[in-house]
Amino acid sequence: QVHLVESGGGSVQAGGSLKLSCVVSGVSSSRFYMGWFRQAPGKEREGVAALLIGDDSTYYADSVKGRFTISHDNADNTLYLQMNSLKPDDSAMFYCAADTLSPILTAVQALGDGVYDYWGQGTQVTVSA
Repeated sequence: QVHLVESGGGSVQAGGSLKLSCVVSGVSSSRFYMGWFRQAPGKEREGVAALLIGDDSTYYADSVKGRFTISHDNADNTLYLQMNSLKPDDSAMFYCAADTLSPILTAVQALGDGVYDYWGQGTQVTVSA
């Protein structure tokens, strides 16, 4: 059974940094997509960044390009999201997700939540002005 457990959220001031982690277990494939999504109160969930495990292709939303970096450590089966230059608009619940079924995705698909079949419980990020 697939499990995703996020951590690393917290409260920071604008301009600060946070690094989110997502420990992945139970995925048998060595090549699958993972993504970070966020949802602020009253807003739709949006894709922030995605990565193809086993290939390391990465995809970013325009709103975070140059500020956020997605990465994966095979040794400890952990997905990371390094977030720098945080803004108040980045405040949201952040979720990691895994797509264990799709062989290939476009960037738009990888940043869309419709293809992901496993989700973590979320970790809160709050950025104050």
